[in-house]
Amino acid sequence: MSDQLCLNLQGVHTHIGHYHILQGVDMAVPRGGVTMLLGRNGAGKTTTMRTIMGLWQASQGRVTFNGHDITKKETHDIAKGGISYVPEDMGIFSALSVKENMILAARTGDMDETRLDWIFQLFPAMKKFWNWPAGNLSGGQKQMLAISRAVIEPSSLLLVDEPTKGLAPAIIGALTEAFMELKQTDTTILMVEQNFQMAKTIGDTVCVMDDGRVVHSGKMSDLAENEQLQEQLLGLSMGAHQ
Repeated sequence: MSDQLCLNLQGVHTHIGHYHILQGVDMAVPRGGVTMLLGRNGAGKTTTMRTIMGLWQASQGRVTFNGHDITKKETHDIAKGGISYVPEDMGIFSALSVKENMILAARTGDMDETRLDWIFQLFPAMKKFWNWPAGNLSGGQKQMLAISRAVIEPSSLLLVDEPTKGLAPAIIGALTEAFMELKQTDTTILMVEQNFQMAKTIGDTVCVMDDGRVVHSGKMSDLAENEQLQEQLLGLSMGAHQ
């Protein structure tokens, strides 16, 4: 079973100052497809993502990526090992052009033309605004740039934190289609998302967090079909989130 996992968290605890945020997270992310990380605000989802990336150090437990223990590794080594991260604040450089943002994201500084063409197909706005300052882009376009930067180099695992936050429905639709395309690649995706409609559309598996722990895991389709479980875990039902 372990060789079928891209990522595995076992008993992970994370403290930030005096706050004990993650309190024994157990989470298995299968290789391939999309795992949704859901939960109410403050459940520990972003802390989990940042702990995986080594931005915050786990105080206890183990994080395993492709069979290798990365718990104590530095963030740049984790990234070089094949994990890309799109944080909630997107992490783009507003004063630089779209092109310059992309060059910085390419590990060698050289972008593969075939992969760049593929990104332009996913996000045509990136080609249209190639020489624009990133700060001049709309919120949705900035999110597209953040994702483009994360996938300019092939990676085994893509972590994405709330990509649709604050975006208009039409932009959310475009992002949903792009992630459906990304699912066809060799990249495994772990995504935090509050938009349940998007989660059920692109998610294959799901982990639900509450109070610093994973309290439910399974198939996304099973959660999408069970309104009682949605209400219990997330305080919502699909009837209110069509």
